[in-house]
Amino acid sequence: MSASVSEIMDADPVSVGPEEGVERIVELMHENELPGLPVVDDDGILLGIITESDLLLFDEPDDVDPPPSVQIMGGVIYLGSVKHWEERVRKSIAGTAAELMTDDPITITADASAHDAGHLISEHRHNRLPVVDDEGHLVGVVTRVDVLEALLEDR
Repeated sequence: MSASVSEIMDADPVSVGPEEGVERIVELMHENELPGLPVVDDDGILLGIITESDLLLFDEPDDVDPPPSVQIMGGVIYLGSVKHWEERVRKSIAGTAAELMTDDPITITADASAHDAGHLISEHRHNRLPVVDDEGHLVGVVTRVDVLEALLEDR
């Protein structure tokens, strides 16, 4: 039987508040050798997650070209989705965790199995999942390596 997430997770993850600045976020990620940090409110409720990819967007403000468009009768019609472009623009001018983070990240509960965590990590192509309780409080983080080690022990 597969180990539970509570058995393999980091129960004391490094996290930041929504108003944390970019410099401190980078510092914490570097000091702790982490590719991402959960963003929590004062009550420990998970608000989002900020990753190296989010920070790379912050560092590339010139890479915010809109999708191809055509002008017709004084209006602009975009030939592709503007959602991705709008997100890049928003993040390129961000200065806090709340402005950079990905809202509503994929999460898992502590009572889920390592197998379930592995499925979510694989399906969504993530390396880490925030672990939350029923009220949305951050209680840990489980990584791809944690899951792989647990699954290997099951063999």
